Amino acid sequence: MEKTEFITLVMPFKDKLYRLAKRILVSKDEAEDAVQEVFLKLWKGKQNIANYKNPEAFAITMTKNYCLDRLKSKQASNLKIVHSNYQTSENVEKNIEANDGVAMVFRIMETLPEQQRIVLQLRDVEQFEFSEIAKILESNETAVRVALSRARKTVRDAMIKNYNYGIG
Repeated sequence: MEKTEFITLVMPFKDKLYRLAKRILVSKDEAEDAVQEVFLKLWKGKQNIANYKNPEAFAITMTKNYCLDRLKSKQASNLKIVHSNYQTSENVEKNIEANDGVAMVFRIMETLPEQQRIVLQLRDVEQFEFSEIAKILESNETAVRVALSRARKTVRDAMIKNYNYGIG
């Protein structure tokens, strides 16, 4: 596989890989490093990537696994992730108005358990089908649906409780 073929195949989902890495690792720098590492691994195995039925799902799985490995190694060495993109606000109401609630949802998503956070990202942000998510996470569709339901409920409850958002 030539460089141009590789770029044509892999670059269209670069942003998805970054968003997933950022959702898992939180830090922008860590996410950028993760995507670069995954691209490097993909390039080294460039002859094999074209053999996959869905190269995008393969790359997302690689990104997920790489990020989870990074988190485990950080936890093992008691390092803390730098929350360089986390913003605090003295006036929550202004923040809600300015960001139209979207930033708040993403902050709440950061507090979700790993599996729920990944499922919510892949389904609601990246628009993957349940079957695709199940393959990426090496799970079954029922488990994916349950995790998504729990994640959505947690986000909804947090919005209502902490920010007095009503439903309907």
